[in-house]
Amino acid sequence: SEADYWRREFPSAIQQSLEGNERVASIVRAMKEFSHPGMDTPVLASLNDAVRTTVTVSRNEWKYVAELELHLDPELPEIECLPGPLNQVILNLVINAAHAIEKVLPRGSAQKGTIHISTACCPDGVELRVADTGCGIPPEIQHRVFDPFFTTKEVGKGTGQGLAIARNVVVDRHGGSISFESEVGRGTTFVVRLPLKQRQ
Repeated sequence: SEADYWRREFPSAIQQSLEGNERVASIVRAMKEFSHPGMDTPVLASLNDAVRTTVTVSRNEWKYVAELELHLDPELPEIECLPGPLNQVILNLVINAAHAIEKVLPRGSAQKGTIHISTACCPDGVELRVADTGCGIPPEIQHRVFDPFFTTKEVGKGTGQGLAIARNVVVDRHGGSISFESEVGRGTTFVVRLPLKQRQ
């Protein structure tokens, strides 16, 4: 009967609504954390939290093309940083990874690649790695990837600013380093190293 149907379905409908609400709330929280408006003085912040926030905010960019794996060091110390710009760096790296994977997947395929994000302590601070199973960067253009306006993406997909901005934020504004290892057809790993404290 209809009453039985509603008795069966109602609890799961309520549960799904609550889960949906929680998902929306977590995205709103992540968006607030992500933006950090107007902050131009370094503050103590967690790189792990920045990664989690960015993964939540960027989910629509990667969820159809990649499984995303996180290996975040639970002992990672907080660092002095500009959280908003740093979130932007992580976002650019995740979006680039998703686009690189998209290039190698057959159109309409249910296959997915992998984006692997890890954090760890390194001798002078902390390290972030963003690895993908995408198309890789051909050796002949590797020296240009941090150049402003350089892009290999089709029109409308990228501005060529993402990695230039990432380099500016990491190197010029945080005194860190950004590098990558890449193999055509196998993927790319970007490595960001950041000091624990900013030079005054």
